[in-house]
Amino acid sequence: MERERFSLRHATPEDIPVLKTLFTDTVLRTNRKDYTQEEVEDWTACADKPGHWKELIATHHFTLAEEYPGHTVGFAAVRPDGYLHSMFVHHDFQRQGIASLLLEDMEKYARLQGVSYITSEVSLTARPFFESKGYTIVEKQQRKAMLRLLTNFKMKKPIV
Repeated sequence: MERERFSLRHATPEDIPVLKTLFTDTVLRTNRKDYTQEEVEDWTACADKPGHWKELIATHHFTLAEEYPGHTVGFAAVRPDGYLHSMFVHHDFQRQGIASLLLEDMEKYARLQGVSYITSEVSLTARPFFESKGYTIVEKQQRKAMLRLLTNFKMKKPIV
């Protein structure tokens, strides 16, 4: 299987420059098909919030997917209460099983925390992937990135 060539490890503060670049490039290239240029630019501005990445790494189960050591191709972060904060896969590495690998890790962690559901706020772009993994829409919503409201979906999945 293709995804066997990828390994997972926990993120550290030293990974922040790579995380910011991967997030920004992915949103600008992949999410651009479902959002306007203005929307993706506003969304990517969130990467520069002071302390944002350090806080995520410190308070979430934050995992990187690597093709080989030092070559990050995706990441995901989930809180101990089962809220999946983020999951992004590099635009050149999509449809290779990385998102599935990351999601399995997030669900396993949440299960170990004793939560019954994973919840997330999922982009228009990611919605089909999450639906294929058993997530259902709780509601369609508008969420503010920096200045603009973006459409996304509250989704959940039982994991017991």
